Amino acid sequence: MTVRRSFVDRLPLRPETLGPLLAAMVTLATAEVVRSGIYGGYLTQAVDTHFGLPLALGGVAYTVHFATDTVMRGPAGVMINRFGLRAAMLGGALLSVLAIALFMVAHTSWLFLLAAALHGLGFAVMWPGTMNFAADAARDGYHGRALTLVGTAITPFSGLGFLLFGALAKRDDNVPLLVALALLTLGALLALLVPARRVLQPREEDAGGPQPVRSVTRALVPLLPAAFMQTMTMSLLGPLLFRMAPDLGLNYWGLVGLLVVGGGVAFGSMPLTGRFADRGRARLGVMVGYGLLSLGFLGFAMTPQQWVLYLLAVVAGLGYAFLTPAWAALVTHVLPAEQRPAAWGVLMTVENGGMALGPLIGTFALGQAGVPGPFIVGAVLAAVTAGGYAAFGRAFRGAAA
Repeated sequence: MTVRRSFVDRLPLRPETLGPLLAAMVTLATAEVVRSGIYGGYLTQAVDTHFGLPLALGGVAYTVHFATDTVMRGPAGVMINRFGLRAAMLGGALLSVLAIALFMVAHTSWLFLLAAALHGLGFAVMWPGTMNFAADAARDGYHGRALTLVGTAITPFSGLGFLLFGALAKRDDNVPLLVALALLTLGALLALLVPARRVLQPREEDAGGPQPVRSVTRALVPLLPAAFMQTMTMSLLGPLLFRMAPDLGLNYWGLVGLLVVGGGVAFGSMPLTGRFADRGRARLGVMVGYGLLSLGFLGFAMTPQQWVLYLLAVVAGLGYAFLTPAWAALVTHVLPAEQRPAAWGVLMTVENGGMALGPLIGTFALGQAGVPGPFIVGAVLAAVTAGGYAAFGRAFRGAAA
């Protein structure tokens, strides 16, 4: 019992919120498994063989789903403010269940795309709901670490869904969709355990009356560049890494090793960098993170010897280790607590925009300048973002006030 209590005490979350937050996290995790699996691993293989529809419709469904999700992140945050966490997340889970049920009878293009759009509408509330819950549930002074812990715990489920449904796609029956339906139903049941209203701490409740729109907007605007750049710098290179690996002198396992080194440094360093961010240095952490990313990308652009690449992976991983918790701490520090769900929904829309635009810019840079191109673009953009957060510190201080 003593060991258990000391473990709970070390978590960056208030103990009374752990059970409901875990329920919200599992609801999000099941939604991530299904989303990544259906659109990344299943439909691309089964749209013509199982549904009898044109192969290209699988890609169109992917676009429709993610576009709907992106556009609806802001309204999803408004729903959380207006109707509460439980109603919003339960509604999103039930809409997702309906979407998968429609896929099971979708043998026309319009019904197929309607199911994808409804699924995007249902999924849109999951990340804003869970991350806002984590921000509300964080212990005072631990927001960066709490949000990083929750976000990194969910991320692997995206890969799990891709692998699971990619394997199930070989079946010529409804078993993959039934598995998706079962997972989403589990998520909907667990959403019932999420609190009906937000779990703000007394300090936040006292300070949180209705905020003027101008005040919320002033707090939101300085965050938009980092929201966009954080996801764009990740997606700028991701789809191109295997294509560029031979020109960097890496085979398959060499690239895997490079990613393991960078990811290991990032995740291993986050407890320390999270503490740095939570001690009032969130903006500085964002600047340091982007500065390190810029240096790492610039080094990769020079296509150095193989052993140097692993050192650069350490630099880039450390950059993300600073950036991730610092960004989370900055958002929770700057945005008014009562208006955080709606404002964060807008930020997540911008993040999805960066995720969508990154591969286009990276591919264009690769075609124009070869392997150094995407790295040079990433280095310049990261440096400009770091410089912007250094130059406009007054805007953040005003927003936080």
